Amino acid sequence: MKELFQKYKSVIKFILLFLGTYLLLSAAYAFYLKLSVSSGYHPDYVTNLVARQCATVLDALGYNPVLEANTVRKGMFLIIQNKYAVNIVEGCNAVSVIILFISFIISFAEGFKKTVLFLLAGAVLIYVVNVLRIVFLVIALGKYPGYQDVLHAVLFPAIIYGMVFILWIVWVKMLDTKSAK
Repeated sequence: MKELFQKYKSVIKFILLFLGTYLLLSAAYAFYLKLSVSSGYHPDYVTNLVARQCATVLDALGYNPVLEANTVRKGMFLIIQNKYAVNIVEGCNAVSVIILFISFIISFAEGFKKTVLFLLAGAVLIYVVNVLRIVFLVIALGKYPGYQDVLHAVLFPAIIYGMVFILWIVWVKMLDTKSAK
């Protein structure tokens, strides 16, 4: 048994670090959401911020968006051209995707400064791409409402998860390049 642990030490370390980080950050996020709900802020601050930033980008593009709190569906209606466009809810804010990203990077952490810088840059990039993803989803749904299921459930999740996957590959390649030297 000891030989197996020695043989697969790096795999076990990865799994424990990944799961530990993921569970810890997910628990912290769940606590934040619970506090947000109990404080009466609607929806939570990050989701609200994402909705406002999407509205700002849409406004800059000339769509004249309107934001309305949606207490029933617990989100923010983002309306363009006087038609309902989307309801931005907690799952749209990319925090859970950023938690997944951080968990993976920490599992392969190498050097505090390098890891922290990559985590910050990656989290900001994921956040910005997520805002742009929602903006383009709103525009696409306005022009092609018949494709809502494909756009919302397939294409646009592929963008955000594809971004995370690319960042993971970049991180592993950065580590691989260092070990090859």
